[in-house]
Amino acid sequence: MAAQTGAALLLAGLLALATIVSSNTEGDILYSQRQVWKDPNNVLTSWDPTLVNPCTWFHVTCNLDNSVIRVDLGNAGISGTLIPQLGQLKNLQYLELYANNMSGPIPTTLGNLTRLVTLDLYDNHFTGAIPSSLGAVGTLRFLRLHGNKLAGGIPTSLGRLTKLVELELQENMLTGVVPLEKCCQERSCWHCQII
Repeated sequence: MAAQTGAALLLAGLLALATIVSSNTEGDILYSQRQVWKDPNNVLTSWDPTLVNPCTWFHVTCNLDNSVIRVDLGNAGISGTLIPQLGQLKNLQYLELYANNMSGPIPTTLGNLTRLVTLDLYDNHFTGAIPSSLGAVGTLRFLRLHGNKLAGGIPTSLGRLTKLVELELQENMLTGVVPLEKCCQERSCWHCQII
């Protein structure tokens, strides 16, 4: 009986440690992202790497396990690029960085965010192609990339996004057609367009 209690306590301790390590890893990733950005409005001042986890930071939301599920920095005046390590935020569901001055390519590693529901990168200055890896994010419902400087063909892999409700690609320099064979099958899909 004592051995079982000891084993249970050890397991609970290891699970708690794993949660802390996960939170610290996520905090390290977000702090690395902060270091790349210019933040003239000081909206990221609470992003302090000395805190236990990023769940206390403004514009970051965590689940009950203290894992980052939302980064909401829309219209924050931030400029800079996105780091590939953002693709390691395994529980991220909402990445909202719209209406800033972001630039550079959209990292292909965002295709690793298998729980992502909303990707809002619209009204920025992103360049390059839309990563075909985004077609692997089967949970994606809202993909809003309009108002950037994206160029090239629209990836056919986006056609695999069967849960997609809203796809906005207009106001870019894209070619091709929106692959709707499986994409936007729900009747509520009201804005699958490219202009």
